[in-house]
Amino acid sequence: MTKNELIQKLADDLNMPKAQVRRMTDAMVDTVSKTLGRGEKVQISGLGTFHISKRKQREGRNPQTGAKMTISARNVVVFKTAKPLKETVK
Repeated sequence: MTKNELIQKLADDLNMPKAQVRRMTDAMVDTVSKTLGRGEKVQISGLGTFHISKRKQREGRNPQTGAKMTISARNVVVFKTAKPLKETVK
């Protein structure tokens, strides 16, 4: 499901204008992004938790040439699924 399909489905289910649902969806994505950017976690009951994890610098290989290379340290977004969602997709 794409973002546009999600917006259409929510607009239909909630009997709300699509433009209003789009603004709400964009605001949610923006709020989650800014919260993670500050290093805080975002927990949505029934869905899961987003948080930042720090990855250390490590050695890797270029998949095209096989040459060794260093992969820099970086922060990544991690999503841990909530139990109700896990049970739904079992």
